[in-house]
Amino acid sequence: MGSYRYQVRGSGGQVQSGVLTADTAATAAAILRNQGAHVVSLAPVKGGDGSKASLAEFWQKINSSKPTQKQVLDFTSQLAVMTRAGINLRSALEGIADQLTHKGFQRVVQELKQDVESGKQFSEALAKHPKLFGPLYINMVRASEMSGSFSEMLDRICGYIGQQLETRKMVVGASIYPAIIGIFAVGVTVFLLTFVLPRFYDLFEGKEDVLPWATTFLMTLSKTMIAEWPFIVGGVFGTAIAFFLVARTDTGSFWIDKAKLSLPLLKTMFRSLYINRSLHTMGQLINAGVPMLDTLAITGDISGNQLYKGMWRRVHSSVKQGKKIVAPLQKDNLLPKSVVQMIGAGEESGNLGAVLDEVATYYSKQLKEQIKAVTGMIEPLMILVMGTVVGFIAMAIILPIFKMSQLVS
Repeated sequence: MGSYRYQVRGSGGQVQSGVLTADTAATAAAILRNQGAHVVSLAPVKGGDGSKASLAEFWQKINSSKPTQKQVLDFTSQLAVMTRAGINLRSALEGIADQLTHKGFQRVVQELKQDVESGKQFSEALAKHPKLFGPLYINMVRASEMSGSFSEMLDRICGYIGQQLETRKMVVGASIYPAIIGIFAVGVTVFLLTFVLPRFYDLFEGKEDVLPWATTFLMTLSKTMIAEWPFIVGGVFGTAIAFFLVARTDTGSFWIDKAKLSLPLLKTMFRSLYINRSLHTMGQLINAGVPMLDTLAITGDISGNQLYKGMWRRVHSSVKQGKKIVAPLQKDNLLPKSVVQMIGAGEESGNLGAVLDEVATYYSKQLKEQIKAVTGMIEPLMILVMGTVVGFIAMAIILPIFKMSQLVS
């Protein structure tokens, strides 16, 4: 037996809450329904049956984590297919909720169904979960409700989410191999300095006058690392935590985003990433019929970089004053002049959405090429650095042995 905290809506519409004891959650829900109530929420009361309850709560907490964008994409795709087939929205949401294995996402979809049943617009129901669906998703659905193209808009949203997931996958995939090589290089260096070099201390002791400077330097570094390793490890972790905390501030994230656009090998790739994301978002929203001011505000929030966010905010302020989009863009150097000219031409012709889609497609292809180029340059560069460091340590150990053997002979 377990205790369950519930919220129900009576026949008069009033909401009541309380605690009910039952064998399972399904049994508790059945008892409440038999009393003529509509179950709004039902959750187990924490505590109770010792370790078993704690273990169940632990697994429930893991399975209640925030759904991934891939799960949101699958949900949107299923909803588009079902509504296109003529299934009403309430039944479609109920069918999808029954199939979901992610308990947290299942509860969200059930809440969406309940809100739709109560007479709310689907966009209003989505707006209660802004961290999961986001402003672009909500505004595109709201626009479709006014235009009557719901299933087509869901397909458009699926295409947008899929493209963003593909872009993220490419960027993450391109950074995995260099990161592995970097970690391996640091690990090998630490191993050589803390486990291999100390074996030669007795051999080199008292012969500092004939040792090369490299050997003397590495011996000093090795002894420091062995003697002060708690402080070194603490310093590394402290620096990492400090960097993470600073990066979460507005000032810190601004300088990090600015650095991304200044790094020699990576600035072109990041520039293409932010341009592609901004223009793709803006094009999708304009084609969906979302008002221009809302489009510019959402584009700035989704751009992913503080500098680009500031640029789109300036454009938003300018358009709010009755000016054209292209006017403030000409004063910034974050977009290439050719892109600004195409945006201006699209604005003049009234075909801005199609122009933005074409430019975003071009930069998507360019981003793929640049990721390959950056990966192709970073991999041999890191291998070269790793080889140089390991070779330097090896030579610092071998050369004095060579020198001492010559003196003995």
